[in-house]
Amino acid sequence: MIRKRLVRERVKKGLTQKQVAEILGISEVFVRKIEKGTANPGRKTMLKFELLYGISDRELFPDLFYVDDDTICIKTKFALEVSR
Repeated sequence: MIRKRLVRERVKKGLTQKQVAEILGISEVFVRKIEKGTANPGRKTMLKFELLYGISDRELFPDLFYVDDDTICIKTKFALEVSR
């Protein structure tokens, strides 16, 4: 899943992935993977992106803060464990 907001903010500032990597002190490949959503940043790296773009980490990385409200699966699993 491409993190569109992250890419949009980089482009809005007129930065390349290489420039972002240099500013944040990470590799260009890692920036590319983070933007594509194939790699997740650690907390420190998320904060660096937040400071660079002036946008909250929750807005830049919504997929990492998404809460799945799948209570049916939890209830089913609990019922199976109790019945054993």
